Amino acid sequence: MSATARQWLDDIRALPLPENIRIMNVCGGHERSITMAGLRGALPDNIELIPGPGCPVCVCPEEDVYEAIQIALHEDVILTAFGDMLRVPVNVPKDAIRSLEQAKASGADIRPVASPMESVQIAHDNPDKPVVFFATGFETTTAPVAAMLAEGTPDNLYVLLSGRLTWPAVAMLLDSEEAGFDALVAPGHVATVMGADEWQFVIDHHKMPAAVAGFTPESLLAAMYSTLRQKIEQRPFLDNCYPEVVTTGGNTSAKKHLSHVMKVVDANWRGVGIIPDSGFALTEAYAGHDARKQYPGYADTARKRAGQMPPGCDCARVVLGKIYPNECRLYGKACTPRTPIGPCMVSDEGACRIWWAGGVRESAA
Repeated sequence: MSATARQWLDDIRALPLPENIRIMNVCGGHERSITMAGLRGALPDNIELIPGPGCPVCVCPEEDVYEAIQIALHEDVILTAFGDMLRVPVNVPKDAIRSLEQAKASGADIRPVASPMESVQIAHDNPDKPVVFFATGFETTTAPVAAMLAEGTPDNLYVLLSGRLTWPAVAMLLDSEEAGFDALVAPGHVATVMGADEWQFVIDHHKMPAAVAGFTPESLLAAMYSTLRQKIEQRPFLDNCYPEVVTTGGNTSAKKHLSHVMKVVDANWRGVGIIPDSGFALTEAYAGHDARKQYPGYADTARKRAGQMPPGCDCARVVLGKIYPNECRLYGKACTPRTPIGPCMVSDEGACRIWWAGGVRESAA
């Protein structure tokens, strides 16, 4: 019988813990589970849980959101996007349209979807009209987009791709002068697609404890316990605490689709800058479905800059685990879920939105 959350907490409390240890949880889904289960308050005070860069909505470059808005406004198309993307703001004058939601309100045909296949169905239902799917996300959502294209899509469906790989952002943090954490809890859904061994570099190159976790309190606490034991015993290894779905090599079919349909490229992360080999782009074989080639006049290269967050917004520092959400200068003041200033307050995987939903309403800044 697997251990309960209470048993894992008792096991953690029984460890000879160091004075302070910082564990980064990469995934926004992990952060939501941690916050909603109250794990920070249940763990010993000397264990610090740091939200990491695992919010795809938060890191989607401003220029990509801007491009989607402009295509929707100026071309006779149906634009589809995952629901959270509709409220992500861009930096424009106050009287200009700053989100897909506002573009929709002004008359653009923009439709939220929950999966790539919904975009396929919309294209089938509207054969005489181009459909542009603004496809954002990490490996977990990008793999179905690759499968969609590999299996054949309607001629009128185009993809505006803004896919990212998770591990390069963590590698960038570890390669920096001050990583800001001592152990890593890796995302279970990404590992389901790409394989647990994608995170082996954390041990091999940085000698840091790491464990893959699922999304229940039990799986998360098991991963935390593992990394704490590894740290105490000075014996780092990659532990798979989500064996129900995660294997060493991942999903062979999904990885095959990704490698066939997409190539890995250097990519911009909002507020962070260019991270080498951290993005997906369509291969030439699928250029006929590339929205950027079909509608080339809307990319604004002048918007490609590291400081893409709105003035006063510290979302980039939250994403990188440098500060907690409520340490942002705008948190709970100008920036709330009703009036989000930065993308971290928009998405259900954004740390600011999660903390607000978890009851943290006061700014610590």
